Amino acid sequence: MELLLLNLQSPVVLAFALGMIARSLRSDLELPAAIQSYLAIFLLLAIGLKGGVALAGADLSGLVLLSLITILGGVISTLSAYGVARLWLKDPRIEAAALAAHYGCVSAVTFIAAHQFMEAAGEKPEALLITLVVLLEIPALLVGLSIGRIGLAARRRRREVLYEVLVSKSVVLLLGGLAIGAIAGPRGVAPVDAMYFGLFQGVLMLFMLDMGMLAASRLGELGSGWWRLALYATALPLIHGLAATALGLIAGLSAAGAAVFGTLFASASYIAAPAAVRAGLPQANAGRCITAALGITFPFNLLIGIPSFAAFARWLAS
Repeated sequence: MELLLLNLQSPVVLAFALGMIARSLRSDLELPAAIQSYLAIFLLLAIGLKGGVALAGADLSGLVLLSLITILGGVISTLSAYGVARLWLKDPRIEAAALAAHYGCVSAVTFIAAHQFMEAAGEKPEALLITLVVLLEIPALLVGLSIGRIGLAARRRRREVLYEVLVSKSVVLLLGGLAIGAIAGPRGVAPVDAMYFGLFQGVLMLFMLDMGMLAASRLGELGSGWWRLALYATALPLIHGLAATALGLIAGLSAAGAAVFGTLFASASYIAAPAAVRAGLPQANAGRCITAALGITFPFNLLIGIPSFAAFARWLAS
């Protein structure tokens, strides 16, 4: 309860709530498209830089094991998301595959929120976790697209989609920022420290305000059977997150690192996955996937998921 209250009092979460309230009241509040794009670029580059600076002096011996766990976990979580969509939601193969790609994939913004939450609680997650954000996207998208499309033409298309994922804005900025921070180190990054680190929280608040407005606008698209999708979009991420939190501790992460690791698997992509699914499975209902990921899972993780994984990690580590 203490962790939950701490998260509810966070300016980041409150900004998200303000955005949802503003859109629900039909306010004319709106961020220009150019500003929305800038905020996303800033945050992705900043979190990459922060991780790179920390990696510059970190022991990377545990990265190989965590990378293998992440890739395997991404495959398993995608398959489980597909199976539950088929059995619980009664989705046809293509619709279930599209939903599975979103729920096996990762939300970089949710990762940032979990990282900030742990730091606000006085704990510091391991820097190498930023590299796992990218690793988790690839197996989920490949498995989801493979299930949805079968045959030689599909395999060729998957190679194209994989390339699109690897050169996408989120991957380029995260890996690019990571490389810049690791090469430059703390001293080299010092001249831009005030911008990318000092302004980070304020920019994140603006981004979350915009996300709140977008999430509120998506909720109206749920339609009939909304309660089944709502249960899917909350219970499945919670199970994935708790299991990954335990795995993170077994792999040697701190309690804070394990909580963030669990959040990675509990998150659902609403940036990279929609783009890949739109290209690889154009027949699928992409709007439904985004609505579930952004309108239900994202706020659920902000309010319930992240504090739950933190409490669970502390309990296991005690």
